Amino acid sequence: MTRPEPKGWCPGAHHPMQSGDGLIVRVRPNHARLSAKQALGLSRAAQHFGNGMIDLTSRGNLQIRGVKQTAYDGLMQALKGLTLLDADPAIEARRNILVTPDWTAQDGTVALAQALTQRLGDLPVLPTKFGFSVDSGEAPLLTQASADIRIERAADGQLLVRADGAPAGRPVTPNTAIEAVLELAHWFADTRKDHPVRMAKLLETNALPDSWTQQVPAITRAALIPGAHPLGYVFSALFGQIDAASLAQLITGSGTSGLRLTPWRLFLAESLKRGGWQGFIDRADAPELNVSACPGLSQCSTASIDTRPLARDLAALTVASVHVSGCSKGCALPRKAAFTVIGRDGKFDLVRDGCSWDQPEYFGLSKTEVLKLASETNDAL
Repeated sequence: MTRPEPKGWCPGAHHPMQSGDGLIVRVRPNHARLSAKQALGLSRAAQHFGNGMIDLTSRGNLQIRGVKQTAYDGLMQALKGLTLLDADPAIEARRNILVTPDWTAQDGTVALAQALTQRLGDLPVLPTKFGFSVDSGEAPLLTQASADIRIERAADGQLLVRADGAPAGRPVTPNTAIEAVLELAHWFADTRKDHPVRMAKLLETNALPDSWTQQVPAITRAALIPGAHPLGYVFSALFGQIDAASLAQLITGSGTSGLRLTPWRLFLAESLKRGGWQGFIDRADAPELNVSACPGLSQCSTASIDTRPLARDLAALTVASVHVSGCSKGCALPRKAAFTVIGRDGKFDLVRDGCSWDQPEYFGLSKTEVLKLASETNDAL
């Protein structure tokens, strides 16, 4: 089946999105990093102006939920005071830049991200979800994350600029990389004309010039997982949602120097050597990591079911990957899971080894029936 059309844009700070529980305000930290001061200020802002919850997004950003119209101006002032607000709304909307979360001072990631940010005004008109990744560590880490133009390493260690969906890219240097990004963005804009597509989709029907397919990227590195890391400690949050009060406790109690965000709903607390902080998943074998769920009926007007209570029950029943979606759009997991539950008119449909928009195997189930099928599936594994 075809995926239903999602929202054509992502919320920002200047351009929030109305949801079932109020405004969603997305914060795009530069280089996907918050200093400890910024993280603490953001957690306090989420408690004061929102509903006290912060979402980790699949683009390495944060979202404050439940913001009332009367609180919006106060939140914007708070973000400005934390230097987390772009002065130009147009630049904020274009600053869809993923950054390798384990960057070091030696790999050039921050310099490249800064240089790209400074040239965002030179980009052509692009779809609002068009994005970039700066993935210049020893080998790519963000290969499966959402980006249309990628700066990454080739197999021989050179920098590459590669179009998403292409098997190879163009070798560049730190001094020529951003000009190459702009050139590729203009090729995309000229080729797509007015069709609202992403790069990989465009390449299904349009061949890149040969100069853009000269060298293959290095083999993708293993993804980050919760636990100790050379730069600190990696944490996850159930369903990618952080309790702001718990975050404030981690920051003030741990002495971390800052947080680095990822597109996998994980964050790395710099210089931190231990887990055990209340409200966070700190080990890779935690059963909750197998389960994802969208916000559901209480926070989204499109959903027809409460998703997360069911997802918590499913986490205790199966080791298979599970996704619970309030509708068929699959916003929280736009890919396959072993066991996908979709809300429809207050009941539950079930897809095995598929996406939320695929043809269900079962229709109109009760919660009890869903849990029974999940238990039977686990027994068969």
